[in-house]
Amino acid sequence: MELRQLRYFVAVATERNFSRAAEILHIAQPPLSRQIQQLEEELGVNLIDRSKRPLSLTEAGRFFFDQASQILARLEHIRDQTQRIGKAQRERFVIGCVGSTLYGGMPDLVRRMRQRWPDLDIEIREMMSTEQVTALKERRIDLGFGRVRFNDREVERLTLREERLVVAFPKSHAKSIAKEPIGLCELEGESLIIYPSTPRPSFADETLNLLGEINVNPGHVEEVREIQTALGMVAAGAGLCIIPAASQRQRPDDVCYRMIADERATSPIIMSYRRNEAGGRIESIKQIIREMYADNPPWLQLSNVRLDALES
Repeated sequence: MELRQLRYFVAVATERNFSRAAEILHIAQPPLSRQIQQLEEELGVNLIDRSKRPLSLTEAGRFFFDQASQILARLEHIRDQTQRIGKAQRERFVIGCVGSTLYGGMPDLVRRMRQRWPDLDIEIREMMSTEQVTALKERRIDLGFGRVRFNDREVERLTLREERLVVAFPKSHAKSIAKEPIGLCELEGESLIIYPSTPRPSFADETLNLLGEINVNPGHVEEVREIQTALGMVAAGAGLCIIPAASQRQRPDDVCYRMIADERATSPIIMSYRRNEAGGRIESIKQIIREMYADNPPWLQLSNVRLDALES
């Protein structure tokens, strides 16, 4: 799979037309069509439904479009950041975070940090909770936000809040219609999609432990790498998925969400940083988070806040 093919596919998916995409890409249509066909052959799936006009994407195509767009945007960001750092030599601050935090307070935190430190280059890297510890110790990131509890003598970890969990259902599922919270016992025998598959331990283990504590046995468990993949499979009717409440803003058109009735069904948001750098900017970031919590934004209202963790 080549980056060129990703760019070609995104152009076709955006324009819903091979001719217009070819014009935008400044290439002839036949080689464009061949590249898309080669991509589909390599993946072993059809990405585009060519039986309709305008063209439409298959379910696999919609997922691939989302992922390809993110990859291309990320590459653009890497290029721009590299150029900016090389030209300006500005101080850089890297935040590692699990993907689900991007639907909660992470965007607000970064926005406020940029307002406070306009000359600071702030970069966000999506990475799993366990990966953040290694990245902190290797100084590849300066701050982490994850969901898995563990101890390391070089890393300070603060549980900022406990976020409520919801169940994601396909629109066609009989249990998706009700609006009231759902009991975990109602998931007995249901096909379940968990994430991430690697590295472990992870939120996947938290999900399985949650069900195991009350002896609820899923009918079939499918493990996937990312929450976006999990929700794509839910939309396709492959099963249900337990996710943090703030993440239910994803896929509102083809996935339904129900709050879990047990208020103890939560997932922590844990801030991690190097223990020997506990002062300075880290203390300022704690103050920013206090200010965010004081504003009581919508994403925070489905969490149990731990302000005591932010006390110096």
